Amino acid sequence: MFEHLDAVFLARVQFAFTVSFHFIFPAFSIGLASYLMVLEGLWLKTGRGVYANLYRYWLKIFAVGFGMGVVSGIVLSYQFGTNWSEFSHRAGPVIGPLMGYEVITAFFLEAGFLGVMLFGINKVGKRLHFFATCMVALGTVVSAFWILSVNSWMQTPTGFEINDQGQFIVGDSWWGVIFNPSFPYRLVHTVTAAYLTTAFAVGGVGAWHLLRDRNNIGARKMFSMAMWMAVIVTPVQIFVGDLHGLNTLEHQPAKVLAMEGDFDPSPDGAPLILFGIPDEDAATVHYKVAIPKLGSLVLKHDPNAPLPGLTDFPREDWPPVAVVFWSFRVMVAIGFAMLALGVWSLIARRQKRLYASRALHRAAVCMGPAGFVAVIAGWVTTEVGRQPFTVYGLMRTVESASPLDAPAVAASLIAFIVVYTAVFGMGIYYLLRLMGHPPSPGESEPDKVPFHAAGITPASSLAPASSGQGGDAHGKS
Repeated sequence: MFEHLDAVFLARVQFAFTVSFHFIFPAFSIGLASYLMVLEGLWLKTGRGVYANLYRYWLKIFAVGFGMGVVSGIVLSYQFGTNWSEFSHRAGPVIGPLMGYEVITAFFLEAGFLGVMLFGINKVGKRLHFFATCMVALGTVVSAFWILSVNSWMQTPTGFEINDQGQFIVGDSWWGVIFNPSFPYRLVHTVTAAYLTTAFAVGGVGAWHLLRDRNNIGARKMFSMAMWMAVIVTPVQIFVGDLHGLNTLEHQPAKVLAMEGDFDPSPDGAPLILFGIPDEDAATVHYKVAIPKLGSLVLKHDPNAPLPGLTDFPREDWPPVAVVFWSFRVMVAIGFAMLALGVWSLIARRQKRLYASRALHRAAVCMGPAGFVAVIAGWVTTEVGRQPFTVYGLMRTVESASPLDAPAVAASLIAFIVVYTAVFGMGIYYLLRLMGHPPSPGESEPDKVPFHAAGITPASSLAPASSGQGGDAHGKS
């Protein structure tokens, strides 16, 4: 049945499937950890119990999402050895230590303070607990730092040498490897995307509960905070994305040309193709809707700047154009939809209708999962656009795979599909159930009793002021 399928293609599908499941959880964890840090900091500063209640509400969701992210991430590291052993052999001296640094810094930081964050809410001092929350939030960003450094090196490899065995090894300094040309742009773009993903998820949950109870103070607060993030951070993300695109054009021009659908060179300024049907065989875009000169204006900031075309590059070095073309448009469309929702919320806020506009709330609910779709579309654009290379320009994907037969790879792929659909499907269902439960409307007061000598906060410090309205100290309602 699988003898006629390509083992390399199946290995790519398997990695794409597993990393797509995995990617949504770190994106959520990075943003949600920082959101929890802000909530707890606001509670300590203002004493308003709504922040404590929201902290407990989202802490349960964070714990489940974080665990699912860790479990799904472990699988990816094993695939380097099973399906991509040649890549591991040749690039391992560079990427292996970087991934090890992620474990000994970020993962240990997260694991060391996660227990305090989850279970120490009534057992340690408030400042110590807040410190633990900050360390977990920092750990998620440090983890992104190392993983994105690895990925960026594969996109824009620098600081390496090749030894007699054909292996990539570090040259004079690790700095050239870690801070490769695309890394700063990719790090800021990805972390900001994680924050926006979380903001729209939080905003969608808040809007969902506002549609049912406009007076729910927790839903009001989370929706307001999320919409502030949308209106402030989305323009920043669009600007950062533009800088990232300029960097990609410099170092990976074929990827950008595939994103734009520019097959032919444009010596007098390239158009911006909004829509169309890319035809790689014919090297054209059928039924295209294009705006003259705008492509050069976007990519070069000069409407008359010349741009090359994909036909200027060897055809065997082209990425799959249609996939990159459409995934990029999905990402950009969602970005502008986020901006539109943020502006809409700002107008509603100025009109004193932020909590009364049911149309706005319905739109926010629809946009709740948009961030996850956008980060997956961005990942597809980045990774498929790097093809046909694993290490861009130096090592091809077909040279990176393990010497496996197609049936063996197909069998493991089927197993992953079955297990992931069952396990992570139930996990996502449970997360949605948690989000579907309304946040407690009761506000708690901060502890008025000084800390004990040992720094232990009384168990009532985060308990709601009214047990009839709020939940217990662990966030149960």
